[in-house]
Amino acid sequence: MKVARAIAPWAIALAAASLILFARASCSPRPLDRLRAAPTAAGAPSSRVVTGSLALPRGGPYIIGFVSDRPATLTLDGQPPLTGAGVVTRRIVLAAGTIGLSFAAPPGARLVWHPPGRRGDPEYVPSSSLSPDPPATARFDHPGTARADALAAWALIAVLIAAVVSTRRRWWSSSTPQARVVDGGLIRWLRDPRAPVIAVFALAVLVRLWDLGAAGQTWDEDTYWSAGRNYVQNWLRGDFDDAAWRWNYEHPPVTKYLAGLGGLWDDGFTGARVVSALVMALGCALLVPIGRRLVDLRVGVIAGVIAALSPHLIAHGQIVGHEAPSIAVWMLALWASLRVWDDGAQLGALVPRMITVGVILGVALMVRFVNGLAAPAIGATILIAAPPHARRRAIGLGLAIIPAVAIVTAILIWPRLWGAPIAHTAEAWAKLKGVHSGEPFFGRVTNEPPAWYFLAYLGATTPLAIALAAVGGGAVWARRAPRRALIALVWLVAPLGVMLSPVRQDGVRYVLPMLAVIALVAAVGVDALARWLGARAHAIMTTVVPAVVALYLIVTCARVHPYYLDYYGEQVGGPAAVARSRRFELAWWGEGVADAIDYVNRHAAVGDRVHRDCVEPAHLTWFRGDLWEPVHDPAQARWIVHYQPSWRPCPIPRDAVRVYRVEVAGAPMADVYRREVGP
Repeated sequence: MKVARAIAPWAIALAAASLILFARASCSPRPLDRLRAAPTAAGAPSSRVVTGSLALPRGGPYIIGFVSDRPATLTLDGQPPLTGAGVVTRRIVLAAGTIGLSFAAPPGARLVWHPPGRRGDPEYVPSSSLSPDPPATARFDHPGTARADALAAWALIAVLIAAVVSTRRRWWSSSTPQARVVDGGLIRWLRDPRAPVIAVFALAVLVRLWDLGAAGQTWDEDTYWSAGRNYVQNWLRGDFDDAAWRWNYEHPPVTKYLAGLGGLWDDGFTGARVVSALVMALGCALLVPIGRRLVDLRVGVIAGVIAALSPHLIAHGQIVGHEAPSIAVWMLALWASLRVWDDGAQLGALVPRMITVGVILGVALMVRFVNGLAAPAIGATILIAAPPHARRRAIGLGLAIIPAVAIVTAILIWPRLWGAPIAHTAEAWAKLKGVHSGEPFFGRVTNEPPAWYFLAYLGATTPLAIALAAVGGGAVWARRAPRRALIALVWLVAPLGVMLSPVRQDGVRYVLPMLAVIALVAAVGVDALARWLGARAHAIMTTVVPAVVALYLIVTCARVHPYYLDYYGEQVGGPAAVARSRRFELAWWGEGVADAIDYVNRHAAVGDRVHRDCVEPAHLTWFRGDLWEPVHDPAQARWIVHYQPSWRPCPIPRDAVRVYRVEVAGAPMADVYRREVGP
């Protein structure tokens, strides 16, 4: 009977998933099936020919081509044929509108492209951008989107969540005794520990959705977005061929799945960024139950609010990247590790909980390989929290269950690993381990900073009040509850294992989970100060102190809005002082480029020429379609865009006048120059 009850939710989920996939296949034809069939050329019986039109949403350089395991030919109106096998693409500058096409290819071939605004591995051309009619009469419904696929994917996610929730037991249980709630109605709901979790989640979401996208496109968003759409559509179509999973293969797939779930809905990054905001908000909200278990509910709430309002946690919750899901899985792993001993040392309770921890660790690895650094923190937490008589059992079960489950989970999540897990993992790591170009660090430009690189960035990017509160909170916590403080210390130190890697770059990006743990330790300090002042001054101080800290963070964020990625604390003089001293990287991921380019697009005349070689993330220079002629000599251009002017040189002609500057808190991010006399 128990087995039947356990299996029933998953049997129902399987049936629901089958219905969803059937409905999706019925309502959403394959892209090439949207086109009109044409007679097959003589001598090519294994190929089919389709014709129709392609919607071009913007003017500018397109990457257009196809993927085919055998020779195929794509012809666009006014362009020479594109022929070959494998991934075959061509860069073509086109005007916005509609263009006719003909495609002769074997079964299984797919059209791929990148419209202006995206680069990286190409994405599948969606059905909504294709029409069987000629350009003059073609009509398109929400071109660039795959909304039927998006609905089906989200429906499958909902079914999976429902199955997990239906089988969970005492999800909100706690080993810490709580006061019995006798009030009813709203008062009872407000005292429920779930209420502050929801409140912190809502706060974190609101802050990240505010002015979403205002910082502009950043380095890898387009790559994850495009690969993510491909990956989600592969799952929906049941396409697990190795060639279908080559896109951005150097990174594990979870971030791309999330990006695809949001990206299928619109022809832009907004949907994917919303998903990132939700995932980061989940990480912030998890600090509430974590704090409740390690200290009390009040500390958990303060920690969640600090994380929700921390500049760099806001920044990475507004862009498509690995950082938001990394925060979420690290906090989920910490919470699950703390719950392992909720039911004592009984084998029947330990095994399912350790399996859960193993699944979370496997997901973490598939977000980013470096998240494997959470494994020792998980083991240490389980061991520290174990009853003294059960520590041997903790070690034995932990080593037997968690790594094995994590590996199996990782392989199941990434179909690229199904055929050759070791070889493909090595292939991904070989491409991933390279370092970026040079960046400023303490006055010199280098791509080989010292091992203490991340510590320096951590000290510079933590708001000063939070850093001081964390120092005090750590001291108070170590004195009052050393074992629980030790757990926090383990999770604080674990991300620093990346210091042993040759990849030391991008500021706090690779150690971002440390900021969430710092928020937790700082919350202990804020709470201790508030209680101390409340006992010696006035009871209202227990509320005023946390409110002042929240207000401080709000003002801090407002000063650098929308460029939270470029926040530096008062302890290093803020962004302006950092720019003057070239101590750290500023404008490091492309933020601010869009603002400068928008100025040029608004003010440049038709026929003007633009020099863009002084922008390192050159793939983010999305000028108007008529401004795409490359100009490598700034003396031959009327407009010059200089990114990262505080430390990156650019040969600005003497007759060029700076007409626009993008800055953050007094620090320059991008300059626009205009030459009054141009070619």
